[in-house]
Amino acid sequence: MKLTKEWVENELKHSEALENHRPPDEEYAFYCAVRDGDMEYVQKNCTAEVFSNPTGMGVLAKDPLQNLKYHFVITAALVTRYCITGGMAAEQGYRLSDFYINRADACTDINAVVELHHAMVQDFTGKMRLKKKTDVISKPVSQCVDYIYDHINERITVQTLSGYTGLSVSYLSRVFKQNLGVSVSDYVREKKIEKAQALLRYSDASLIDIANYLAFSSQSHFIQVFEELVGITPKKYRDKYYKSIW
Repeated sequence: MKLTKEWVENELKHSEALENHRPPDEEYAFYCAVRDGDMEYVQKNCTAEVFSNPTGMGVLAKDPLQNLKYHFVITAALVTRYCITGGMAAEQGYRLSDFYINRADACTDINAVVELHHAMVQDFTGKMRLKKKTDVISKPVSQCVDYIYDHINERITVQTLSGYTGLSVSYLSRVFKQNLGVSVSDYVREKKIEKAQALLRYSDASLIDIANYLAFSSQSHFIQVFEELVGITPKKYRDKYYKSIW
């Protein structure tokens, strides 16, 4: 009853002064673009700084930074659920959401929250775009892709995936290459290096810790593979991107 009274009083006091919120259709279009993997639309939205535009933004906290953080959490929650309805594995979506929300909570200025928002929505969009491409792959290859994602910190070979799917090594190797255009070993390397890039950007883990976590035979082997695929060493990659993100 007390809350109802406060709500009515607040409406009477502020209704004329408050701006209308943004049309929901605009928000739906954005979330659908993320779900559909429409990177061009999402990048244009980020370039236009729609997320941080105060016009039509609801006031969830008096402090501008806290207000933006609350909106970040809402965006993360909705993007996650739109992507899950679009076919993203639920656990993958929730893990991504938790990761970015925790990072947003640690941000100390508005620009950092805005940059993180752009990184988050483009990350989700990129994953959904890739999913649409892999939707046309055969079931055993799809199983392999999911296994690699869930066991990226382990040593994964074609023999590992053969045992997991129950298919022969030769048949699985052939089907995998036909579907994705790369061998099993090359695909595993690419995914491990993608994970390494995220760790270099968003964590303080040392190179040896990252190499061990991703099951490389040694730190030197990790550095060699990273430089081969990315074009620069892990150290240079971290020096270039870590501070620019935060």
